[in-house]
Amino acid sequence: MTSTPLQDPASTAPATAASPPVAKRIPMERTHHGDTFVDNYEWLRDKESAEVVAHLKAENAYQEAVTAHQEPLREAIFQEIKGRTQETDLSVPHRKDGWWYFSRSVEGKEYGIQCRVRASDTEDKIADWTPPAVEPGIGIPGEEVLLDGNVEAEGKPFFSVGGSAVTVDGNLYAYAVDNSGDERFTLRIKDLRTGELLPDVIENIFYGVAFSPDGTRIFYTVVDDSWRPYQVKAHILGTPVADDVVIYQEDDAAMWLGFELSADRRYLVLGIGCSEYSETRLLRFDDPSGTVRAVIPRSERVLYEAEPFLLDGAERILLTHNRGAVNSMVSLVDPAELEKPLAEQRWQTVVGHSEEVRVNGAGVTATHLIVSIRKDTIERVQVMGLAGLGTPAQEAPVEPAFDEELYTAGVGGSDYDAPVIRLGYTSYFTPSRVYDFVLPTAERPAGELLLRKESPVLGGYDAADYVATREWATAADGTRIPLSVLRHKSVRQDSTAAGLVYGYGSYEMSMDPGFGIARLSLLDRGVVFVIAHVRGGGELGRKWYDNGKKLAKKNTFTDFIDATGWLAASGWVDPARIAALGGSAGGLLMGAVANLAPEKYAAIVAQVPFVDPLTSILDPDLPLSALEWEEWGNPITDPDVYGYMKSYSPYENVRAAAYPKIAAVTSFNDTRVLYVEPAKWVQELRSKTTGTEPVVMKIEMDGGHGGASGRYVQWRERAWDYAFIADALGATELLPGAGLK
Repeated sequence: MTSTPLQDPASTAPATAASPPVAKRIPMERTHHGDTFVDNYEWLRDKESAEVVAHLKAENAYQEAVTAHQEPLREAIFQEIKGRTQETDLSVPHRKDGWWYFSRSVEGKEYGIQCRVRASDTEDKIADWTPPAVEPGIGIPGEEVLLDGNVEAEGKPFFSVGGSAVTVDGNLYAYAVDNSGDERFTLRIKDLRTGELLPDVIENIFYGVAFSPDGTRIFYTVVDDSWRPYQVKAHILGTPVADDVVIYQEDDAAMWLGFELSADRRYLVLGIGCSEYSETRLLRFDDPSGTVRAVIPRSERVLYEAEPFLLDGAERILLTHNRGAVNSMVSLVDPAELEKPLAEQRWQTVVGHSEEVRVNGAGVTATHLIVSIRKDTIERVQVMGLAGLGTPAQEAPVEPAFDEELYTAGVGGSDYDAPVIRLGYTSYFTPSRVYDFVLPTAERPAGELLLRKESPVLGGYDAADYVATREWATAADGTRIPLSVLRHKSVRQDSTAAGLVYGYGSYEMSMDPGFGIARLSLLDRGVVFVIAHVRGGGELGRKWYDNGKKLAKKNTFTDFIDATGWLAASGWVDPARIAALGGSAGGLLMGAVANLAPEKYAAIVAQVPFVDPLTSILDPDLPLSALEWEEWGNPITDPDVYGYMKSYSPYENVRAAAYPKIAAVTSFNDTRVLYVEPAKWVQELRSKTTGTEPVVMKIEMDGGHGGASGRYVQWRERAWDYAFIADALGATELLPGAGLK
């Protein structure tokens, strides 16, 4: 890429209450495949520049001036979120080895408090795995505080925990903290017997930490200069960090590296991959040679996960893979087979391939196989005993039964030796529930669901006040697009209500049903909330994803517009009162639909928006750029990909059109989507729009990709987004009888 300044015009103009800040134009050329793009605002990338920082602060000042009248509405929504939240609360304890671990939240405090209490072992395993009765705000005998986030965060601009681990004997606790929002963490280790911190401190690590089973080593991940996790290292407690050993280093810039311990904790499992193929490497803890072995080499181009375990005392590997199975399947393999060429290996089928069912993953306990699947857009869990696995004697799967049409059920944790697995459950109007599912036995062939907790919702919340339905929009090519349509029951189908369409549509991420307290504030103001499950997501299997990536990416954008068309014609809303919302890759979606169909929206909110994708992906030195090639294609080497991306890149396709109200919400320290993308985009929008609606940028100067830290701060951020939307739609007043009670 060439970036050549051509001239140096006048300085940036500051904002006034009536006018936005106008960034100076310093044209820079970017040339690829014979195409030259002139970028006038690339200079805003220099975050060390005082002039850039001043410009961003001017953007905030303008945003504050333009939206000042929304402050009472923001405060009302914030109070509604706060009023529905039980601020002093706790999680359901989960057992690990000889302890029950849980977190507490306290009214008035921003962060959680991590706690534990001893477990007991009797002859009754179900009783031993029944969580202790812990009450909000009330300590129990023997309770220990592992980490008080409020104490750790004191005096810091940001606080986030990127991983924690406890040794098997329960004596040492490791935790990783980020105080800037850039997702680089500092690892510390506490001796829980004394409360003292060990001298071992490891800086600049990435997410995830784990102790070796004997507690003498701790494993962690390191990122390279482009923010890609590329090393897994081991630190021996009590030794200099400089002596830490690299267990494995991944040099392919397009591959992501991570690790975990196998379920039975006999192996360190290294996962290396992109969205299209992967490689798992295993390190056996009792192997004195320390050899890291590949299960299936990446050269075979198989996308898979591997779980080593013992089946009737024999070593086996459970594979969740896409070999000859676009929606993936589950197989069992003898490690000896892996020594043969792939075409000659014999694998036993455990869960066969289906065009209707997507297999998301599989794991094991000492007695059962656990499989996560997606069917009819809904994520589900199935279990079966290990006896006869992979043979004709294999047991039929058992699936916990729930009574809602649209819901999400997933494994929230399992312990290898436990007789239960922890499940999380939620739907659009059912607050999060925690279940323990008693694994099937001869005495209990269907298993048993034990409700441990439903998150309380205060303020007189009644699920019966709201309605969620599954509808379908039709794309121009005939494809049926699933929609989740949420509304207050008092909204009438008379074409007068306001509407909001939300979407994401990338990385095979599914926008699954889930409860959201903040969303109630929009529904209570008569907004019909539509979640568009567009192509590029994972709701309808791998093909749904494949048909919304690379050279089919535009399907994501046109699906969203077609979903908007469905809403406009549904009879529920006034077509002139529709807004759009999306974040990150969903922010790219917002930028694309703003260019394609600005007339369809009264307002667009783009959160941490990826609106300058071509500039970012053309530079492999920028954070995570090379990892994106499997999602969008590689525009550096492929002129067709370059031309296709250039045809939809939001920043490069802003045109003379009457754009609606637009808010770009971002964070200064975001390492995934740099603030410069929305900063450039809003300048281009203002310079090209033929309309009069404001374009604003709200930037959190102390936040990362997820915004600021602290729950109250996050509630205020969500209240800002929703107030901007509600104000633009004229949906600021509560429906009769709605709201906090």
